[in-house]
Amino acid sequence: MQKNKYIIIILLVVILSYFCCIPSFASDADSIYVWSTTTDSVETSSKINANLVSSPVSKELAENNSLNLESESAILIEQMTGQILYAHNIHEKLRPASVTKVMSILLIMEAIDSGKISLSDTVACSENAASMGGSQIWLDPRETLTVDEMLKAICVASANDCVVAMAEHLAGSEEAFVQRMNDKARELGMNDTTFKNCHGLDEDGHETSSYDISLMSKELLNNHQTITKYTTIWMDSLRGGKSGLSNTNKLIKTYKGATGLKTGSTGLALYNLSASATRDNLSLIAVIMKAPSTKVRFAEAQKLLDYGFNNFSFKEFGKKGDIVKNIPVNKGVVSNIDIIYEQNAGTLIEKGKDKNIEQNLKLDENISAPIVAGQKLGEVSFSLNRRTVVFN
Repeated sequence: MQKNKYIIIILLVVILSYFCCIPSFASDADSIYVWSTTTDSVETSSKINANLVSSPVSKELAENNSLNLESESAILIEQMTGQILYAHNIHEKLRPASVTKVMSILLIMEAIDSGKISLSDTVACSENAASMGGSQIWLDPRETLTVDEMLKAICVASANDCVVAMAEHLAGSEEAFVQRMNDKARELGMNDTTFKNCHGLDEDGHETSSYDISLMSKELLNNHQTITKYTTIWMDSLRGGKSGLSNTNKLIKTYKGATGLKTGSTGLALYNLSASATRDNLSLIAVIMKAPSTKVRFAEAQKLLDYGFNNFSFKEFGKKGDIVKNIPVNKGVVSNIDIIYEQNAGTLIEKGKDKNIEQNLKLDENISAPIVAGQKLGEVSFSLNRRTVVFN
């Protein structure tokens, strides 16, 4: 058993994960960690991660296109929780073009972060990969690039040849890789999505929605944060400087706090974009689909992000490791133990309302050792204008 330094309580129901506070464990631990679970909900349709709390957000902008967007479909979400801040035809099935590559990149990053491949691995180019049209870096079947170089080409230049080469490297064939993409889409709840390829060139039946794009974008940014090392590159090069790269996402250069993510356009799909940005601890994702021009695509993504940053903030209740309170423990190895947050705790809130939040801590009376795994120790909740803000 590892040495544990604190009891951790975070938001609502508290459940122990280790045994402690028994004399026989005196040499192993002087306190315990606890976890939380809950089934409570708040009046909102969006799903919230278990390490955050949600607050009700005004629904005035939901599905009424009050920002007068020209694009066929659009959504704005808070990145960590997925909470929807603006919605316009978000479940309409449309052609994603190269925004498809968000899922391809997600699977590549999963393979890297799990240790299945490394950034230094070399990747060969097949005749099939070299034959891809559209955006490309003109791979030659006789050359190899590292995974690092392939990722750079995919994220910055939207290289179709590189994403097919990576698909074949990971799954043996593009078809097998596309099956993995669809499996991951089902896992993420992307019910509007069917992938037919890994690059996004027009193909009948290859479709998704702005809502689904926001789901896979959130998954990529939240769980594979190092991807922003690539998605925030403005200009770079490959092949010893012989091949220049320029980011297809112009917001990387022009929008404060931009972190990515992916553009896409074809003659049938028109102009798409998944745009992410972070300011003052608030991270947002704006998705635009079927904009009439590239100028409108970037302008309307910026309009959505501006709306989010101008009207919402992220209220932090405490960071992981912050002490909530020091409490007495009867009959234990130590008489008092600090209780601290297991994870970062906070909520999205409309600006100007954060001063009305109150914390309410309820602990069981006479907490005594031995404390057994699964035992409930107490509850901590937050309220906004007397309305409890809880997990969703």
